[in-house]
Amino acid sequence: MFVSPAYAQTGGGMGGFASLIPLILIFVIMYFLLIRPQQKKVKDHRAMVEALRRGDQVITQGGVMGRITRVKDDNEVELEIAENVRVRVVRNTIAQLVNKTEPADSN
Repeated sequence: MFVSPAYAQTGGGMGGFASLIPLILIFVIMYFLLIRPQQKKVKDHRAMVEALRRGDQVITQGGVMGRITRVKDDNEVELEIAENVRVRVVRNTIAQLVNKTEPADSN
């Protein structure tokens, strides 16, 4: 025989854990770039929705702009989108708070 059998070289001594380091590093980077900012955004939106009250001017996710005339319950508000035109919307569909009303003085 002219050709001797070829043997694969053994690894450079990398253990099982060392081969997992790139995967762990990718997960950590994805957490700080994608997951954490999204959680913060959801938390801020939840706080904004919970703080809504009568007189606030808001924009819904559908693009409807209106003023809150009544907070019906934990999940629903009533918006006045034009004079004497009122619609009921679910609180979580409110995307943005345009103008926040200040509470009246207690004095």
